[in-house]
Amino acid sequence: MASVTVTSDVIDIRFTGWERIWIGREQFVLRLKAVRHAAPVDNPLRLARGARRGYVVSGFAKVGVWGLYGGPRQLVTARRGEPGLHLVLDRAAAGGEFDEVVLSSPDAPALAAAIGRAMAAGA
Repeated sequence: MASVTVTSDVIDIRFTGWERIWIGREQFVLRLKAVRHAAPVDNPLRLARGARRGYVVSGFAKVGVWGLYGGPRQLVTARRGEPGLHLVLDRAAAGGEFDEVVLSSPDAPALAAAIGRAMAAGA
């Protein structure tokens, strides 16, 4: 499961060994200025849609990049039965790669609240 650290201006997402294989990176560092919206979600698996490059076990897990040929480009690491964090990004400000990040995390509500507070403090 990816670990997420939120500071006053950065969200640092670090992926586990097997997630790195499908995502193609060890970490994704995102400036808070690039986040348009952060929300906890009950079922993050449902958010991943479109063509993909990644790993899927139907109804259980999705890890990789979704939305390859249209729609929002999503960085996804989601599992069944775990709450999730959904970040909607300003793609240009986020480095031009992704429009959304979807993560499973037992701390998703607290992470969304922390990101919201940090965004409000920086506004």
